[in-house]
Parts: sequence; structure tokens; C-alpha cells
Amino acid sequence: MTKPILDVEKTSARRAGAWQAALLLAGSCMPVMGSVLITPVLPQLSQHFGDQPGADVLVPMIVAIPALMIAIFAPFAGQIVDRLGRKNLLIVAMLAYAIAGTVPAWIDSLTGILISRAFVGVFEAAIMTVCTTLIVDYFHEERRRNKYLGLQTVATTLGATVFIAIGGAVGSAGWHAPFWIYAIAAPIAIVMIFALWEPGRGDSTDAHIAAGEKARVPWRILGLPILVTVFGGFTFYVMIIEVSYLVVGTGVAANDTATIGLVSAIASLATAAAALTFPRIARAGIGVLLPVAFGLQAAGMIIVWLVSGFAGVLIGAIVAGFGSGILLPSLVTWVVSRTRFEERGRATGWWTASFFFGQFVTPIIMGVITGATGAPLPVAVGAVGIAAAVVAVVLTLTMRRAPKPAPATR
Repeated sequence: MTKPILDVEKTSARRAGAWQAALLLAGSCMPVMGSVLITPVLPQLSQHFGDQPGADVLVPMIVAIPALMIAIFAPFAGQIVDRLGRKNLLIVAMLAYAIAGTVPAWIDSLTGILISRAFVGVFEAAIMTVCTTLIVDYFHEERRRNKYLGLQTVATTLGATVFIAIGGAVGSAGWHAPFWIYAIAAPIAIVMIFALWEPGRGDSTDAHIAAGEKARVPWRILGLPILVTVFGGFTFYVMIIEVSYLVVGTGVAANDTATIGLVSAIASLATAAAALTFPRIARAGIGVLLPVAFGLQAAGMIIVWLVSGFAGVLIGAIVAGFGSGILLPSLVTWVVSRTRFEERGRATGWWTASFFFGQFVTPIIMGVITGATGAPLPVAVGAVGIAAAVVAVVLTLTMRRAPKPAPATR
């Protein structure tokens, strides 16, 4: 393992606290910022590059490409994390993210912007993988770990709302302006150099692989969680992406951004509120929490379908958002709680890839559902809700019957 950057103290003498947690939560928000910060200026980008071939497809890809890159490269980031260490990769990725993220602020080429956004996604893959891995490494006590995994969902959910507002405000100065905000990753990285450290085998009570055993991706215990996470990433983003269209479909004017934004903000608050409860409800076990989370998502989406009008969309978004707030930390815990120290980066990388792949395919799947069937959007959302209900039932039966994993070798 390489020597951490400026790591001047031995890790065995350190204990993580709120300061380290705050930095890791801030780092976790970078991929969210990459996705939503520039959405308010997409109309300006479409107008500016509208005369270029394929602009109607390429401009939306400015937002979508980072999620695809995370899905592709997060497993590779996980390999690097386990082989070369956590801290170095995080610092390099944060600094590179700051550079790549600001490139569109000073160029005027659609191709150049798309290339820079692809690199942003690559660095986001590393940032998200390392931040989640370090939260688990630093806070190995179950209560504290659950607390900060829940707060990770809170931070990213509320961060998305804040970043959209900031992007809209700064975007009034032109579409170049919001891209400068990505530079905030650089000062955060500098603080991380001095406040974080590279965890070692002796720093926690977590299980380790046996001497002489080669660390690998633990597919035996990750197979089902990875598949469920892909679906969970999809259901998590369905309401986030479609809620504005659902609100407009109830008769609200498309330019009534205050009402549309209010519904989105309320749904985000419901997600954050549920995530805050995770440390207290985690004792119920993942076998209970995952079906409940998918069940709440299903209920919310079916309400949108069956209860017509603005009230149906608002209530459905709140219920589904609450389910999403339980779902995300439950999925993470399901993966990392059963992995050993030396294989945790790989496991977290594959989990990150799965979740963001679900995000990437959400607009594609919803487009196929509405386009192929001709069904109105509320019906399509209801169909996803029925699928979520089926998954909730299947998980209830599967996880009850599944034997508990054998204790890992210390």
C-alpha cells in the first residue's frame, strides 16, 4: 500500500469524528453536483449549440454522461482502492474533478464539453467509491456507521436541491458561469490532505482476509445486492426525473417554476427525513428495511397513477421520497456490512457502478415505457410502482429464506 499524502501520524492513534465525516459527506456530494448543477442552463446550451448536428441528443448528454462514466469506471476505482489505498486516490480525484469540471467554463465547443464531462464522471466514480469506503472504514462501530451512511443520503439529497438552486441563480450570468462552481472541490481536497488518513488493518474491528488469501470481488455475497441496486437506482430517480412533468401534467403552467420547484423540494425533504431515521431503524435489519423501502416507493408511484390531480402527485412524491430515503442507506449497508477490509473497495465500487447505472437508464426506460405503449406518464410511473411492489415481495421471501453468511476470517 502506498504511503498516504502528507500522512504524518500513525493511523492506529487516530479516531474519526465529525470533522472527517463532514469532509467525506462533502466529497459524496460531488457526483450529485455533477449531475444537477447545470440542469438549469440546459435550455441555454440547447439554444447556443442548436445549429450543430445532433444537438438535441448531445446537449442532454452533458448531464447524462457523468452517470454513465461512474457506472463504467467505479469497479476499476474499487480495484485501485483495495490495491493502492484510499486517501491518495481521493485527493487526486478531487483535484482532477475540479479541473475537468471547470473546463466548459472557458471553452465554446460542444465536443470539448462532452469530453470534459466524461472525465468528470471518471473522477466522480473514484470520489464516490472512496468516500463511501472510508465512511465504513472510519466508523466501524455499527451505530456510528449507520448514522453516517444515513447522513450520506441526507447530504446528497439536500445537496441536489441546493445545487439546482445555485445553478439556476449563477446561470443567469450565462451558461458558462455554473461550471466554475466545480472548482470548490479543490479547497475541499486540500483540507482532506491534512484531515484524513489511510486506514490500516489494525485500525478497526472489521474482518480481514486470511493471510495468503488473495482479495477478490466477493460475488457470492454481492450478486443479489448488485442486481437489486440497479433496480433501486432506477426507482430512486424515477420521481426525481419525472416529478416536474407530472406536476405540469396536472395543469400547472410549465413556466410556474415556483410550484414545480416546491414539489421537488418537498419530495427531497421527505427523502432526507427518512434517511435521518435510518440509524434508529437499522436494527430492524436489511431483510425488513429493503421491502419496506420498495413498498413505500411502490405506494407513492401508484398514488400518482390512481389519484388524479396535483394532490396525487404531491402525496405520491412524498411517500415515494420517504421510501427512497430508507432505500439508499439500506442498499449500501447490505453490501458493505458483509465485506472484509481488503475487498471493501471492490464491493463499494461495484455497488456505486450499479446504482449510477440505474440512474443512467432511468430516462431511457421511462421513454421506452411511454413511447412503446403510448401510456400517459402517470400510468408509466404506476407501472414502475407495481414492479417495485413485486420486488418488495420477492425480497421479503428471498431474504427470509437465505441463510446468514458465515463469519468472515479475522
